[in-house]
Amino acid sequence: MNIQNLTNNISNLGKNVSFPNAYRNYCMFNEKRTEAIVKEGEMALPYLNSFIQNAQTEEELLDALHVLDRMLDRGVKGIDKMYPTLSKYNNAISPNIQVLLAGIYRKTLVPDAFGPLNKMFIRQTFMPNSPYFDPTEEIGGAIMEYLKSQSNINKAHLNLTK
Repeated sequence: MNIQNLTNNISNLGKNVSFPNAYRNYCMFNEKRTEAIVKEGEMALPYLNSFIQNAQTEEELLDALHVLDRMLDRGVKGIDKMYPTLSKYNNAISPNIQVLLAGIYRKTLVPDAFGPLNKMFIRQTFMPNSPYFDPTEEIGGAIMEYLKSQSNINKAHLNLTK
């Protein structure tokens, strides 16, 4: 794909996003566009980073986060370096944003995201705001992945010091 096609696909993020509803407990995205961006791998990251920094709507942000999540599934490197941009949305009250951020943080294990994940979890526990799904499932799963990772580090350290 050439740069023009990549930037066109990224600039169209947010169009045709469908939110969860009474019949579907997840967002829907334009998967053809998602796949076209994901195929570009690391080359797309600076453009996505800029798009996320300037996202004006929840739909735009969700679509970009969805692309990053799919990139992580494909093993694209460098997404962890986007934490300063992603952290701008750590206090978002949208359960949709929280779930996608939690999924990304679960896969990147950026140390600075652990505290915000706990804050999201507590917020959703005491003030749930999604009638269609339970965000604490994904957020809690991300927290558990951090704890599991830390436990593995501690075990490795103990084995090295014996």
